[in-house]
Amino acid sequence: MSSMDEQDNQFLPAQSPTQARVSTTDSGSRTLYLALIHYPVVNKRGQITGSALTNMDLHDIARAGRTFGVQAYYVVTPYEDQKTLAHQIMDHWTHGHGGTVNPARKSALERVRVADTFEAVCNDIENEQGKPLVKVATSANAEGPVLSCRQLGQQLKGNAPHVLVFGTAWGLAPEVISQCDHILESIQGSGPYNHLSVRSAASIYLDRLING
Repeated sequence: MSSMDEQDNQFLPAQSPTQARVSTTDSGSRTLYLALIHYPVVNKRGQITGSALTNMDLHDIARAGRTFGVQAYYVVTPYEDQKTLAHQIMDHWTHGHGGTVNPARKSALERVRVADTFEAVCNDIENEQGKPLVKVATSANAEGPVLSCRQLGQQLKGNAPHVLVFGTAWGLAPEVISQCDHILESIQGSGPYNHLSVRSAASIYLDRLING
């Protein structure tokens, strides 16, 4: 496996995100997308790093997105071994035996797309929607002006495409956040502990945005 904790990782040339397009006929937001960034993110020391893809994040965020009618879920990594792993998992559930025995899982994984960079994600969505994209970052420790879930939920009733951006490891790198138009308010618990898994955070946010 490629090294995932070096600051001088080299990007491969950006490629078009890969996965067949599927139509969205259920309720939810046909202009809402999700993106899970594996590079660049930060580690617990605040250093720029990359993280490894996990099977649980791929499955569970795809299932949450499918439940709430998200148009597509992007897994963003420049690492060839990680992209290969993502495709192996997706192929098993969309074209292999897994999809035959579990059609519900197949319909969720069909909405996963793999991209090299966040820029490639944004270009792909804008090409698909034909409109400028609104980019919304998430953070467990959002600072400064933030967008509330209620405000974003109202925005999603319009026609502008939005992408909700999540970070792995210890969160999105500043350079990704700086590319976003808004930062969404943090999810607050009942006390000072605040360390949700990214798949849990995605589910909570989606419920708040779609159901109010």
